Amino acid sequence: MKFVPHKYQEYAIQRIIETPYIALLLDMGLGKTVSTLTAIDQLLKDFEIIKPLVIAPLRVAEDTWPREVEKWDHLRHLRISKVLGSADQRRKALREEADLYVINRENVEWLVRELGSAWDFDMVVIDESSSFKNHQSKRFRALRRARPKINRVVALTGTPAPNTLIDLWPQIYLLDRGERLGKTITGFRDRYFIPGARSGHIVYDWKAKQEAEERIYEAISDIVVSMKAE
Repeated sequence: MKFVPHKYQEYAIQRIIETPYIALLLDMGLGKTVSTLTAIDQLLKDFEIIKPLVIAPLRVAEDTWPREVEKWDHLRHLRISKVLGSADQRRKALREEADLYVINRENVEWLVRELGSAWDFDMVVIDESSSFKNHQSKRFRALRRARPKINRVVALTGTPAPNTLIDLWPQIYLLDRGERLGKTITGFRDRYFIPGARSGHIVYDWKAKQEAEERIYEAISDIVVSMKAE
């Protein structure tokens, strides 16, 4: 099928190409996968990147990304290696010659450990970046360790802060390594929130300070594109 991008898709593609790290907060149905693949294809052609990796939910890694490559005429030449299955299958997939590698988010920690200092993915796309919203999760900590070796990061999600604005900090940290919202979750919370319900020293609930939402959005506005379906 021939891809004729909508204006907003053209804009998203251009922003990915021009911005080393960016979050696309797009509603479902706005074509974030095809837009990202189109940008990746261009970056590969321009030798801006050599080895891109997509991290996604298992079914999306297994089915959605490969299917989008098959669907569009301009992307069919891209070779995808699925780093899925058993450890041996994943290792074999890593050794394959491909233009793009996809892995499920549950195996990020394994991948970082497996490659160690030999990590060679220079671009990472985090599909459903909200699954990295927990700063204490193993997957977040693993990707944070690999982040200095990655030149380009694209975060994709329609629900960046499903519970609270605090969910934004880990996702933005994986983009800019703390440049905009602070190097630590503690510093971020102290700046924009006040503690609510607590038990002893443990705070269970944080309430946003006045105008915190606007200030947070303003701080990240240069590396975030947000689009609603309407």
